[in-house]
Amino acid sequence: MSISRRAALALPMAAPALAPALAQAPWPAQTVRYINPYPPGGPTDTLSRRLCQKLTELSGQQFIVENRSGAGGNVGVDVVAKSRPDGYTLGLGGISSHGVAPSMYASLPFDVTRDFSYISGMWQLPNLLAVNLDLPVQNVAELIALARARPGELTFGSAGPGTSLHLAGEMFNLLAGVRMVHVPYRGSAPAQLDLLAGRVSMMFDNIPGTLTLSRQGRVRPLGVTSAGRSPAAPDIPAISETLPGFDVVSWTCLIGPAGIPTPIITRLSDLMREALAAPDLQASYLELGATAWFTTPEATANYQARSQAALAPVVRAAGLRAD
Repeated sequence: MSISRRAALALPMAAPALAPALAQAPWPAQTVRYINPYPPGGPTDTLSRRLCQKLTELSGQQFIVENRSGAGGNVGVDVVAKSRPDGYTLGLGGISSHGVAPSMYASLPFDVTRDFSYISGMWQLPNLLAVNLDLPVQNVAELIALARARPGELTFGSAGPGTSLHLAGEMFNLLAGVRMVHVPYRGSAPAQLDLLAGRVSMMFDNIPGTLTLSRQGRVRPLGVTSAGRSPAAPDIPAISETLPGFDVVSWTCLIGPAGIPTPIITRLSDLMREALAAPDLQASYLELGATAWFTTPEATANYQARSQAALAPVVRAAGLRAD
């Protein structure tokens, strides 16, 4: 099955007339726009640009990254949802917009089930829990003991509410039975500054930036948020080694608007398989702590549904529901 069941059900009324013409045209015959719903300069931007460079090499057409940030990624994702389903506007979907947002917001300008074609996974990126050097803990077990002894006193920073970094802290609270206070920031950089200054006790962050700080001896790494250890930092335990079942990974997938014709979805899937299998792309991803992650269109849609279902109780427990 080369196109997700969701995309087929979401085909717009005008699409039946449009689809044959699109399917007959060679794709890609022109520049492809890739919407990154986050600001330039961050990990998602760097990883996106490296992928688009590889897709450009393989397809012979330019894949251009366009940053359309805002509302935790929802602004850019909405641009993709409302684009013409011809394969020339694609974008980044992921845990924030397609895993957390459906449970967090009472109303969204898009429907994650009906409004997208799911094409492939792109990468998975574990987060890292690091603490200020003055916090008297050396491992996750000691952190749990301290948090239980001082309920509501310890704080954890994140890049913003509803991000996987925030959800990692809330899942930690839930599974460990502790109450640490979330301090949201507008991005990782200001949160890192306050972590270094001791204004927050700890931080859940994408692994590249905080791993660098820990290698410099400026923060103390306690654990990665993936189910197992990260190949980028095999010396750092997984939090799940102390808290069984803990698993919050930043994942991304390539999406397009619903109704992209099956031949284009198939071509995109083949391109993604080849791109993500390229040794140079895999190596450059690993440098940033990410793992290249190919999935078929159907598997991508199924993964999104499972992620949304798994995160919904964490959103509820954390009281993150927003109007």
